[in-house]
Amino acid sequence: MANVGLKGDIEDSALIPVPNTNLLMAKNIDIFTPIIDEPEIMGEIAAANVTNDIFALNVPEISGMLVFLGLKKNMPMYVAEGILNGIKNFMENKINSKVLGGHTIYSEWPLIGGEASGFVEKDKVIKKDYVKEGDKLILTKPIGNQATMAAYRLQKNNPSLLENFSMDEIDSSIEMTIKLMITPLQDVVKTIHSYNDISFIHSMTDVSGFGLAGHLREMLQNSHLSAIIELIPSIKLTSDLAYNFEYKYDECEMPETAGGMLLSVDHEYAEEFSQRLNSEFGVKNWTIGTIDNINKSKIVRISENAEHIEITKI
Repeated sequence: MANVGLKGDIEDSALIPVPNTNLLMAKNIDIFTPIIDEPEIMGEIAAANVTNDIFALNVPEISGMLVFLGLKKNMPMYVAEGILNGIKNFMENKINSKVLGGHTIYSEWPLIGGEASGFVEKDKVIKKDYVKEGDKLILTKPIGNQATMAAYRLQKNNPSLLENFSMDEIDSSIEMTIKLMITPLQDVVKTIHSYNDISFIHSMTDVSGFGLAGHLREMLQNSHLSAIIELIPSIKLTSDLAYNFEYKYDECEMPETAGGMLLSVDHEYAEEFSQRLNSEFGVKNWTIGTIDNINKSKIVRISENAEHIEITKI
């Protein structure tokens, strides 16, 4: 989600200088409870959640991951094996990295996650502590996976609460949500590293537990500027589901799991960068708003005329 230290700025990962080099090591730890019953998919989501915070600092490669599992004593072994296989598959086959080891404990509630790290040149780091008035805000995944995963759980435990919805449409949205959550953010970083000069990207973070508006506020942490969201791309059905479950969809404050990258980009370069993301690296993206100045610093507003678009495929 974010690393909040005893002092200093909020960042997605810890940054540690490597002595006698021009490198920084980025380290992140993330542990959470299961959101899906399929062990291998849960493992992939956990690996994405851990590594996305590293990619959010423009780190091109993950050196490896140490896995942490908290397991109930009576948990079937195939569940633990499935989670580990999912993590291994994500690390090796999706981001060309590896599992280095880990630690397991007994726990009354399953806990899944671990620690990941990577290296980046000091002048290539992109933090989330600087924005400039006029910047365009680019998002690489639609929002809404809290609502669809709530529907996933209700399908199993209390389907009567979904009787006003088409089960086929819910299944389709859940399938897309899962695909989004197990899609790494590495291709965003590859796109950035395809430029010789990356100074036009002022700030970057991944959208996770604080929701779109919450992480956008973090981008404003050191500024006297504000932001307005003018376009809200969401997974199909999530707005209706969110209203039913009383989630904060209209405020863009629904938590996300392994969400998209949010970037604040110089307005002169935003269109070309957006096109390169999509055409050369296959990263769908949306320009969702602007950094502005309404004399109220660190305020994120949702435009009264915000356009809502439902995403049906990726």
